[in-house]
Amino acid sequence: MYNKPDFEADDAESQAIIDANPLAQIVVATPDGLFATPVPMIRRGSSLVGHVARPNQLWQHPGGALAIFTGPNAYVSPNWYPSKAEHGRVVPTWNYTTVHVHGTLQIHDDDDWKLAVVTLLTDTFEAAQPRPWRVADAPADYTAALMGRIVGIELVDLAVEGKRKLSQNQSGDNLDGVRNALGLGDPQQQLVAQQMRSL
Repeated sequence: MYNKPDFEADDAESQAIIDANPLAQIVVATPDGLFATPVPMIRRGSSLVGHVARPNQLWQHPGGALAIFTGPNAYVSPNWYPSKAEHGRVVPTWNYTTVHVHGTLQIHDDDDWKLAVVTLLTDTFEAAQPRPWRVADAPADYTAALMGRIVGIELVDLAVEGKRKLSQNQSGDNLDGVRNALGLGDPQQQLVAQQMRSL
């Protein structure tokens, strides 16, 4: 990924982006070209884990893979820069956060492995619910049957590249102008403004 030192996210920032935006676009090379599919992925130890439906061809292509995690993003208008009125040397851009994780895709078809990952994913994503649903809430025979319909995936040997392009390269006045305009925008724009304030 093209990145500049001003925009590089460190390991902790990159992990926070992944945690907040766990639906990865996973890209693999196939004999027919590139194949991409969305998969919720979370960190377990030094790897990322998830699962796909058995008909999803992703699991048939172990090896090199790229997982792309994308956070909130928003268009930035030159009209929001006070410097536009001073000299006019401004252009549109886009603010965003993203993490690219390169690694090796491994496949797991062991029911115990898959059940552990399904349980981890469920417990993670249900944690914010008032009454979290648990895998054990479903009938055991139903859960066992579902294990045959999914394939576990794991991304190992990770190389993580994080990027937070949030107008850090702008002057203070321009930065304030973008933050203020996005703060009055739609929910996604407001999320970008919040991220800018957290820098």
